[in-house]
Amino acid sequence: MNLKESVKPITYLKNNAAEVVREAHENGRLMIVTQNGEARAVVMGVEQYDEWKRTLALLKLIAQGEADVSAGRMVKQGEVFRRAEAVMSKPDADE
Repeated sequence: MNLKESVKPITYLKNNAAEVVREAHENGRLMIVTQNGEARAVVMGVEQYDEWKRTLALLKLIAQGEADVSAGRMVKQGEVFRRAEAVMSKPDADE
C-alpha cells in the first residue's frame, strides 16, 4: 500500500465519496482521512473490516493463552480429553 496515496484530506472524501467507497469495496483500499492536517479516520471496505476483526479476535485469544501459561493456569492434555469425553458421553437432556 502506498501510504502517500492513501492519505487524503476530508474535502477529498466529501467530493469523491462514491469513488472512495467503490475503491474500498473493489480493491480493499484503505484511506486515511485527515482533518486540519491530522489523521482522524480510516475508510475501509466491509470485507477488509471483517478480516481485521477476525484477526484481532485471534490475537486476543493468543494473548489470553500466553497470560494463562504465565500465570500457571494450565491443564494437562490427558485431563482435557478425559473431561471432553465425560461431557460427550452424557445423555442429552432433550432426549
